[in-house]
Amino acid sequence: MLRRLSCCGLFLLIAGPLLAQSCAGPTAPADSSARFWQQQLRYPRVRAAQAQAGPAVAARLRTHSLDPARLEIMFRLIKTHVELEVWARNQGGGAFELLHAYPLAATSGTLGPKRRENDGQVPEGFYEIDRFNPKSNFHLSLGLNYPNAADRALGEPHPGGDIFIHGGAVTIGCMPITDAGIEEVYLLAVMARAAGQAVIPVHIFPFPLTEAELAKRAASSHQAFWRGLLPGYAYFEQHHEPARPAVVAAE
Repeated sequence: MLRRLSCCGLFLLIAGPLLAQSCAGPTAPADSSARFWQQQLRYPRVRAAQAQAGPAVAARLRTHSLDPARLEIMFRLIKTHVELEVWARNQGGGAFELLHAYPLAATSGTLGPKRRENDGQVPEGFYEIDRFNPKSNFHLSLGLNYPNAADRALGEPHPGGDIFIHGGAVTIGCMPITDAGIEEVYLLAVMARAAGQAVIPVHIFPFPLTEAELAKRAASSHQAFWRGLLPGYAYFEQHHEPARPAVVAAE
C-alpha cells in the first residue's frame, strides 16, 4: 500500500523530517560551541585539516562575506552533475548562496533511490548530517541520517545504512570528494555546528528535477518517487531556502 502513495503524499513522507524544523535549529550557547570545537580538535586529523585547509576555507568565507561565528550551511548533490554543492549564509542573513562545489572522486549505482542493503545506490531525498567521524576509514566523514522515515517505508526490509560524505576516491553508495575536499567540507560543518546550527540539511537528487528532465525518463519506475521530490527541489531553486511546511501545503 505504501508503494501506491500519491506524489503529494510521497513528498510529505520524504520531506517531513526536513520540513518539520528550521534549517538552523536552536542556537547553541557559546560554551557549548566552544566545547564542540575543543572536542573535535582532540583528533589529529581535524587539527591537520585546520592547519592545511583552514586558510582556504577562511578565504572562501571572506569572499562571500560569511562570518564563521554565524555560519549556516547545507549540502546538495545532483547526481548527473557529479559534484557536492555547499550552500552557505550568515544566520538571519537571507537566502543561501553557493559557496563551492566539490567534484565527486567516484560514483556508484544508477539514477534512483537506495532501497536495500548492498545495492550500491546513493540515496535520493531529504536528509541531514547526524554524525561527525574524525577517525573515518576514509580520512574524515560526515554521516547522513539514512535510512529516514521515507526510506524505511518505501524500501526493502533491510535498507542498509552508513552513508557518508567522505574522503578518498572509492564508493559503494557514499559521496567521496577526496581527502582535500573533505577537509574543507568537514571544517565548514564543524564551524556551522559550533555556530549553533543543529540541523545541517543534505538534499540529494538524481538530476535537475524539471518537467523536461522528467519527460526524458518517463518510462522509469522511479517517476512517481521523483515527482514526490519535485516540490522541494523547485522551491529551493526559486528561493535558495529549504521548503517550509506552509509552502508545501499550498502546492
